Amino acid sequence: MEVHHVTEAAETFTCNAFLVVGDRTTLVDAGAMDGIVDAIRTHTDDLEAVVMTHQHGDHVAQLETVRDAFDPDVYAYDDHPARTHAIDDGDTVRIGDEDFEVVYTPGHADDHVSFVSESALFSGDVVVHDDGAFDYGSFGRTDRAGQSRERLIESIRDLLERMPAGVEHMYPGHGGVFHGDVRDVVRTALERAEKREPKYPDQ
Repeated sequence: MEVHHVTEAAETFTCNAFLVVGDRTTLVDAGAMDGIVDAIRTHTDDLEAVVMTHQHGDHVAQLETVRDAFDPDVYAYDDHPARTHAIDDGDTVRIGDEDFEVVYTPGHADDHVSFVSESALFSGDVVVHDDGAFDYGSFGRTDRAGQSRERLIESIRDLLERMPAGVEHMYPGHGGVFHGDVRDVVRTALERAEKREPKYPDQ
C-alpha cells in the first residue's frame, strides 16, 4: 500500500492526512493545512475518495477545498455539506488497494470511526503511537465537553477485538506512523486509558 503523509510539512496545527494511492486513490482526513491540494497533486491528479475519521476542525477544515479541487466521493459518519456517502459501523470502504472495515470508535468524538484492514489501521485520534503525553501507545483526549473516557475505553476494546492479528501498519491522526505489532500498541493504549488518570495533569 502506497501511503503519503501529505500534511507532514505543515507549519500550523493539523491532523495527519494520508493519501493512499492505488485502485481507489483515497485521502484519509483532509486536515487543516493550507496548500494540501498542492501536496496531493505532487502524487496524483485523480483523487477518487476522501474518508473522514471524525469532524474536529483539525481533520475537516480543508475538506471543502479538497472537494472543490478533485470532486471526490466523501465518506463520513456524521452529516457534512461535502459528504456524499454515509458510513456506519461494520461497513466496508475501499482505501487504495485494500478493503477496510469501518469500526465506530467514539469517546474522543461522537462521530469517530477507525478503518482497519488485514494489514493496516487508520486510527484517527482514538489511538495514536506517540504524542505529548505518551510514547508507544496513547489515546485521544477526553477532558473536553462532549468527550468520555469511559466510552473511549469501550471503543479501544472493540477496536482491539475486531483487529486482525496481522496488522502491521498504523496511520494515526497525530504523532508518528508505526510499523510493527500494531495490536501491542493498541493494547498499551488501552491499559493506559483504563488507569483513568488525567492524560494532561497540568490542564
